[in-house]
Amino acid sequence: MYDEQQQPEHGPLAGFTVGVTAARRADELGALLQRRGSVVVHAPALRIVPLADDSELLAATKEIIQRTPDVVVATTAIGFRGWIEAADGWGLGEDLLERLRGVELLARGPKVKGAVRAAGLTEEWSPSSESMAEVLDRLLEEGVEGRRIAIQLHGEPLPGFVESLRAAGAEVLGVPVYRWLPPEDIGPVDRLLDAAVSRGLDAVTFTSAPAAASLLSRAEERGLLPELLAALAHDVVPACVGPVTALPLQALGVDTVQPERFRLGPLVQLLCQELPGRARSLPIAGHRVEIRGHAVLVDGALRPVPPAGMSLLRALSRRPGWVVARAELLRALPGAGRDEHAVETAMARLRAALGAPKLIQTVVKRGYRLALDPAADAKYADA
Repeated sequence: MYDEQQQPEHGPLAGFTVGVTAARRADELGALLQRRGSVVVHAPALRIVPLADDSELLAATKEIIQRTPDVVVATTAIGFRGWIEAADGWGLGEDLLERLRGVELLARGPKVKGAVRAAGLTEEWSPSSESMAEVLDRLLEEGVEGRRIAIQLHGEPLPGFVESLRAAGAEVLGVPVYRWLPPEDIGPVDRLLDAAVSRGLDAVTFTSAPAAASLLSRAEERGLLPELLAALAHDVVPACVGPVTALPLQALGVDTVQPERFRLGPLVQLLCQELPGRARSLPIAGHRVEIRGHAVLVDGALRPVPPAGMSLLRALSRRPGWVVARAELLRALPGAGRDEHAVETAMARLRAALGAPKLIQTVVKRGYRLALDPAADAKYADA
C-alpha cells in the first residue's frame, strides 16, 4: 500500500514542463525552475537592441538636465554607459554628469556600480542582492511622495516597479536606452507555440508585457492564436511576474496567475503550488498515482512516461475505473492512424514506464480501465 507520509526525492515541479519567454534573466529563471525539477523550454520572445531612433532618450536626457530629479536609478551597466555615451555625442555629457552628481544615485548591483564610477560618479547605495525589488523597498521606505525619480530602463520593462512608485505618489521618468524587436531566430518561439497548443507545456512564464505581446503576435501570424488562447485557458498555466506583464494576455480574455511580489523567486514558488495542485491524484491498485505533465508519481516515485503513454493515461483518468474502448484510446493517441495495434504497443510501454503493471487492467474485447481502489469506486461512479 502507498505511504501518505513518504517524502518525495524529487522537486515540486518534477514531471512538469515550463516555457520561458524572457530575453533577460532567462538563465536565472530557468535555473530556479530546473532546481525544483522542471523541464524548461526557453524561447526568448523578443530581443533587446540599442535604440535606432534615440529621440526618446534625447528627450528624457534634456528633461533631466532642465528639471533635475531627486533620485536616479541605474539598472544595467551597458545601459548606463550607453546613456552617457549618447549624451556625449549630443554635446550634453557634461551637463548630464553635473546633474547626476547632485542626485540620490542608486545602482543595481556591482556591474552597474562599476559603470557609475567609471563615469566619475559615486552611487549613494547599491543592493547586495542585485534585485530591483530591494531598490523598490528602499525607495518606498524612504518615502517617495512628491519626489521625481528617473529610471534608466533596460530591455524589458520593470514589472510593478514604476506602478508601485507612482501609486506611492512619485513622479517617474523612464530613460529608454533599448528597444524590443522580434528574435532573429523565430524557431524556438515556434517550437514553444507548437508545444503549448499540443499541451506539451504545463505552464508558460512571462516577465514582460512586450514578450507576452510578441508571443501572441507570432501565434496570430501562424494562425494559432485561437488554439493558443484555448490552451492557456484550460491546460497551460500562464504565469506572469506582475499585473503590467499580464495586460496583453488579459486584453484577449486570458486569466493569468501572478505572485504577490513581482519577483522571479515568488513566480517560481507560485508555480510550485499551482502545477502540483492541478495534477490528478487517484488511488489505484493499492498505490497513490499522481498524473503530471510528462511523468507520473507512483507512491511518490517519479516515473517518466512517453508522450503516447501520457495521452492514454489521461484518457483513462477522465473516467477513473470505467472501461475505455480501444477505438477511443486510439483517437487520443497523437498521429496514430487507424491501427488499434498502436494502442496495445503504447499501452505496453505505459505499463513498463509506470513500473506497476496492475494499475491498468485489460478488459477482454472491450478496452482498458484504471484499477481504481474499491473504496474510491463510489466517488468516481458518476465521473
